[in-house]
Amino acid sequence: MKSTLRDIELLAPARDAEIAIEAVRHGADAVYMGPQSFGARAMAGNSTADIARAVDFAHRFNAKVYATVNTIIYENELKAVEKLITDLYNIQVDALIVQDMSILRMDIPPIALHSSTQCDLRTPEKARFLASMGFSQLVMARELTLAEIANIHQAVPTVPLEGFVHGALCVSYSGRCQVSQALKGRSANRGECAQICRLAFDLEDEKGSKLLRNKHLLSLRDFNAGAHVAQMMVAGVSSFKIEGRLKDAVYVKNVVAHYRRLIDDIIAMHPDVYRRASAGTSIYSFTPELFKSFNRSFTSYFITGRRLANGQTMASLNTPKALGEKLGKVIASRGKEVTIDTVHRIANGDGLSYFNSKGEYAGFRVNKVEGRTVVLKNAVNLSVGTVLYRTGDKAFDDLLAKPSAQRHIALNATLRYIAGRLVLHLADERGNEVTHSIECPQLQPANTPQENRQREVLGKLGNTIYRLAEAHVMGEHFVPSSVLTALRRETVDLLDRVQAITYKFAVRHKEQPDSPTFATRLTYADNVANHLAETVFRDHGAEVSEPAFEVKQPATDVPVMHTRYCLRRELGACRLAKGAKQLPDPLFLRNGVHRLRVECDCAACEMKIYIAPS
Repeated sequence: MKSTLRDIELLAPARDAEIAIEAVRHGADAVYMGPQSFGARAMAGNSTADIARAVDFAHRFNAKVYATVNTIIYENELKAVEKLITDLYNIQVDALIVQDMSILRMDIPPIALHSSTQCDLRTPEKARFLASMGFSQLVMARELTLAEIANIHQAVPTVPLEGFVHGALCVSYSGRCQVSQALKGRSANRGECAQICRLAFDLEDEKGSKLLRNKHLLSLRDFNAGAHVAQMMVAGVSSFKIEGRLKDAVYVKNVVAHYRRLIDDIIAMHPDVYRRASAGTSIYSFTPELFKSFNRSFTSYFITGRRLANGQTMASLNTPKALGEKLGKVIASRGKEVTIDTVHRIANGDGLSYFNSKGEYAGFRVNKVEGRTVVLKNAVNLSVGTVLYRTGDKAFDDLLAKPSAQRHIALNATLRYIAGRLVLHLADERGNEVTHSIECPQLQPANTPQENRQREVLGKLGNTIYRLAEAHVMGEHFVPSSVLTALRRETVDLLDRVQAITYKFAVRHKEQPDSPTFATRLTYADNVANHLAETVFRDHGAEVSEPAFEVKQPATDVPVMHTRYCLRRELGACRLAKGAKQLPDPLFLRNGVHRLRVECDCAACEMKIYIAPS
C-alpha cells in the first residue's frame, strides 16, 4: 500500500564532487551539480566520472543527484546534448534539471526531468503545462508568495514543487534577464551572467541630473525563508532548494546543517503528514550559524506578501559584498588598536568590515586580540560608533574545513546458530534486509555472559556508513571474535550490494499530447533557440513569434530585465503609498557608458528595465 506521507527534500548545491559528498554527509536529501557543459553556472562544471562518484555516495543514503542541463541550446548543439544526457543516464543520475524544451524531442533514455528556475514558473497555467510535458518536479520562481505557491500546488497537486529557501537572489525573474547578453555578450541563459545587477549605479532623471550616486540599486540581499519553512510545506513545497553552486564547502556544510535541523524538527511535529526523502542521521561537530557564512544580510523577499510596504528594504544598496554577522560598535580607535563593544569572541585572523564616513565598504584582518581590543597590522581611521561586522570567522571556518559531520544508517542485527552455521541477519532503516551465514564448529557454552562482547564486535562498524541500533545475540554461547568479525564484514558487504541493486529511480513521465500551452504567442523572453523547442510549443498550440534574444536581438525596444522588485518602493517613493517621497518619471540607471531606463508598472507592482541611449 502506497504511503500517504509527503516526502520532504532538502536540495543542496554542489560546485564539485567533494562538495556534493559533504552536502549529503551533512544532511542533504539531494544535490544538484553541473556537468562539463550546458549548465547555467559555466564555472561549476564537472566530469562524468566526478558526478558518478557523487552519485555512488549519495545513493547509499537514498539521496539523489540531479544534473543541471539547464542552458538554452543552440541548433548546432542538439546532438552534443543528446550524448551528454545519455552519459548522465548511464552513471545513474536521478534527474536532469532543464530549461530548453528541445530535450523533450531528443533521442534520449527515460531519465526523469525537472524544470529549471530558468523556466520562470509563476502561474498555475505554466505549472500545468510543465507537468503535462512530463516534468516530475517543478521549481517555482523565488518571487512567489505563500498564497501563489498554494495556487500552483492546487493546480498540480500530484507533482512535487521545489521552492528556493536560501541564497543569492537574482533581481530579475529567472529566465527573463537579457541585460548581461545585451551589454556584455554574456548570456545568463547560457551560464555566463556578468552580474550587471551587482554593479554600482548612479540614479538619474531624464536630463541626466544625479539623484543618487554610486549605489548598488539592483543588488538584492540574500534570501532566507527559514522562518517560513513550515508555512511553505503547508502551501505545497516539497523540495527546499539552497542556491549556491559557486559556493565553497564551508558555506554548503553550514547552510545544509542549519536547514536539516530545521526541517527535521517540523517533520517530527507532523509525522503523520511528512517524512524525510532520504535515510540516515547526520551528527555534527559544530553548531550551524547562517550569519557566519557569506551573506549580504537577509530578506524573506515576497514570501509573505505581493505588495510590500513602501520603503521596506530588500536591497543591499551600499555593497554587493558579504556583510556577515554584526559584532558591535567601536568605542575606541587608536591607529592600530580598535576596541569594540561586543559580546562575541574575536580571534586572530578574523576579517572585519565596516562602512566609512563616505558610506564606502572597507575591511581589515585582525592580527592580535587583547580582550575586546583588536590589534591590526596597519592603522585604520575609525570613528567612535562605527558598526563593525565579521565577514570572516577564522575559528568557525577552520572547524568546518576539517571533517565536521558523519552520516549513519541505523542497523539492527540478529545473531543465531543453526545446524552448524553461524547466521547473521541485518535490517537497516532503508528497508533492506540480508541474511548470511558461515560454517562454524559446534559452539561451546560460555563460562561468562557474552551479550556485551558480541554486541561490541557487531557494533565495530567504524569504516562503514552503518551504526548498530539494536542487536539480539547469543549470550549463552562463546563465539570467537575473529569468526564474528568475519561474519559481520561479509554480511555488511552484502547489505551494500543489496542497496545498490534495489535503489529506486524515478520514472520519466509521459508527455500528454493534447495539453494546452501556457500562452499562444511566445517572444524572445521565452528563450526558444532551436527548431526542436519550437516544435514542442507548436505541437501544443503556441506560435513562436521571436527566437531567443541570444539568437536574434529584437529590433524593437524591449525589456532586458523584468522584476517584482521595485526601485521606487525600495527608496520610499512608491506611487501608490500615501505620503511617499517623490521621484521623477522616468528614472535612469548609469554605470559608466551604460544607461538603463526604469519603468514601473504600478498596476502589476512590477518593474521593467530597458537599454537606454548613453
